[in-house]
Amino acid sequence: MVLKTISLLEENPAPTEAEIRHGLEGNICRCTGYTKIVEAVQDASRRISGSNTSAMGE
Repeated sequence: MVLKTISLLEENPAPTEAEIRHGLEGNICRCTGYTKIVEAVQDASRRISGSNTSAMGE
């Protein structure tokens, strides 16, 4: 999952939630959606880009 996330962020440094979920397809379970994992990818994206916005866009 980590390597898939790195690849996703290299291809798209600012993915939407839907793009993250699509990019991690096959690695996350549909029953829970792993919300915290999606939030962590969003956080990594912000850190890479130097943005200080929260996961909720605030």
